[in-house]
Amino acid sequence: MAQDLKDRTKKFAIATIKFIRSLPKTDEGFILGKQLLRSATSVGANYRSACKGKSTADFINKITIVEEEADECCYWLELIIEAEIMDKNKVDPLLKEASELTAIFTSAGKTAKEKNKSISK
Repeated sequence: MAQDLKDRTKKFAIATIKFIRSLPKTDEGFILGKQLLRSATSVGANYRSACKGKSTADFINKITIVEEEADECCYWLELIIEAEIMDKNKVDPLLKEASELTAIFTSAGKTAKEKNKSISK
């Protein structure tokens, strides 16, 4: 499962990089693209770091960052759609993946927190 998510988050980062190349060469395209690039590449990098967590608390802390970065991707993609910078049909596949990754990492964080509570009792 961990390797599947490592691969999936890397594919998401690569798809995002390719998408950003297609953004208009305007100030807003550049700024939003740069923000999206940072958060999308951070998802995979921080997930890999979470997998190497030294403790459950460390894992929980890092997986929370992954969740936040994935959700931030959703925000930037929604802005790109709503500001009509890029056609919704071109953004939707990335937005769908960012939303799914957010849900996966939210669930992973909740599960880890629940397990951590039961262990510490």
